[in-house]
Amino acid sequence: MSDVRFDGKVAVVTGAGGGLGRCHALELARRGAKVVVNDLGGSVDGSGGNSEAAEKVVAEIKELGGEAIANGSSVSDDAGVAKLVEETNEAFGTAHIIINNAGVLRDKTFHKVTMADFEFVVDVHLMGAVKVTRAFWNQMRDQQYGRIVMTTSSSGLYGNFGQTNYGAAKMGQIGLMNTLKLEGEKYNIRTNAVAPVAGTRMTEGIIPPDVFELLKPEAVTPGVVYLCSEDGPNGVILTAGAGVFAVAKIVETHGAFIGKGDDLTVEAVRDAWDKISDDKDAKAYWQGGEQTMNFFGVMQEK
Repeated sequence: MSDVRFDGKVAVVTGAGGGLGRCHALELARRGAKVVVNDLGGSVDGSGGNSEAAEKVVAEIKELGGEAIANGSSVSDDAGVAKLVEETNEAFGTAHIIINNAGVLRDKTFHKVTMADFEFVVDVHLMGAVKVTRAFWNQMRDQQYGRIVMTTSSSGLYGNFGQTNYGAAKMGQIGLMNTLKLEGEKYNIRTNAVAPVAGTRMTEGIIPPDVFELLKPEAVTPGVVYLCSEDGPNGVILTAGAGVFAVAKIVETHGAFIGKGDDLTVEAVRDAWDKISDDKDAKAYWQGGEQTMNFFGVMQEK
């Protein structure tokens, strides 16, 4: 089979001044894409900012013989996102690929986290992905082509102590993906998500040093770039780390019909709990209506 190429494609990678985003941007450029390197240049908690990190990645891409521009907008700022779109269109005409990678951390246990810190993390991760994707969405519809990647996390899929704000934002991206995969399908817009485990400045204080060295961000990028490709899937959560890739799915048990009227009691749910929670025939649904269809099917079994 031929190599995966992105000649003639334009990719916007947010948070691409270092870590995962930098690796994604470089690999897309190596394979022919023109790249918009977006990075606010702030610290891990989102404070500060400058264009130095993005400019360095642009220089690396140009050294490879590729084409790239730097953009220093915050993905959570409406004016900044408008500038991102304007600069992308001025330089390259359109965008075909968006990797929503920008992120911040403000970790605290739920009883200690301030609402300001909670809202800030949600604004960057979730609303940042919404704003950047929405800004390019109509272009992608018009050109009948788009590949979008959300960056979710095991903290959202499964939880992680001290990360209610981050986990909520990351799981929110899955809800966003699940509807975009449906709305974009007829326009050849495919939306997927990656849940990476990588040694970056955001995880430096979380991952033990010996493990940190094994989790190079370069080991995640091949999976992300595949999601961006012509033949990539739609609506998939790809987990990735240390060169290992898997697919995560939200599944639902077959369930049990408890009854109706006087038979439908709290005690009846309790007594049928083993059957309700039995995951032997669990399924992953493509859209919400399939859940309702299953309910009516289960009702007919009793």
